[in-house]
Amino acid sequence: MPVEPLDPLALVEPVDRHAPVLRGPVLMNQDWRDLTYLHWAVDPERVADRMPPGVRPDVHDGATYVGLVLFHMVDAGFGRRSEVPYFGTFLETNVRLYSVDADGRRGVVFLSLDADRLAVVLAARAGFGVPYRWASMSHGARVVPGGVRHTYRARLRWPGVRARSLVEVEVGDPRPATPLDDFLSARWRLHTSIAGRTLRVPNQHEPWPLHDARVVRLEDELVASVGFPGLTDTEPDHIAFSPGVHTIFGLPQRVAGV
Repeated sequence: MPVEPLDPLALVEPVDRHAPVLRGPVLMNQDWRDLTYLHWAVDPERVADRMPPGVRPDVHDGATYVGLVLFHMVDAGFGRRSEVPYFGTFLETNVRLYSVDADGRRGVVFLSLDADRLAVVLAARAGFGVPYRWASMSHGARVVPGGVRHTYRARLRWPGVRARSLVEVEVGDPRPATPLDDFLSARWRLHTSIAGRTLRVPNQHEPWPLHDARVVRLEDELVASVGFPGLTDTEPDHIAFSPGVHTIFGLPQRVAGV
C-alpha cells in the first residue's frame, strides 16, 4: 500500500524530548521502569496499512521503525497520583509503530501489548481499543562485569496465538540522547481507533534518561506474531535502556476529519 504524502501545508510538530503541557483532566498515571527499547528500521510502505484512518507512518531519515519495548509497569492508577493495589503493577512488552496524524501530531500505534495481569488485559481491550494480550512474564536483573544484565521472558496465553520471547540486554553508562533516540522515545500520544473513530490519547512525562545497552540474547516470536516474521532474526538498528519515568495521561481527543 503506497504511503500518501503529508499535505505540504500541514504543520507536523517538531520532535521535542520535552512534553507539551497536558491540559484538562488527568485520566491516569503510571510509572514505567527498567525499560528496554529494541528497534528495526523498515520501509514506511511496509507498515502503512497498520495505521488507523487519518494516521500515517512517521519517518526519520527515510525509514520508520518497528519497536519491541519491554518494561515494568508500577503503581498505575486513576487521576494524577492514585494507584491501584496489585492490578496497577505488572510486566509489559509491546510491539509498536511510529505515527503522525492528520493534525500533524506524532504518536505511537500499538500492534500488541502483552501483560501478565488478565484483568488489566480485559479492561484495556474493552475501554481503549488497544490490542492487549495475556502472557506469563518475568524480569530479572543482575550485576555483571560490564554493567547490569536485564532478562525479560514472555509466553503468550490469550488470545489464541502461541509465541515466546527471551531478551537479555547488558546496560552500561548513561548517555546523551541522539536525534534517533528522541524520534523514537519522545512520543506524546497514542493513536487508536474506537468504533470507527480515530483518537489520540495524550501523555506527559519528564525526558527519558537513557543508557547505552547491548543485546546479549534475543529469541523473540512476539514481533512475528503481529506480522513481521524474521525481523528479530536480524540485529536491532537501535537499542537503548532507561531506568524509567513517571507519566500521566489525558482524555482521548478525536483526530480532525476522521
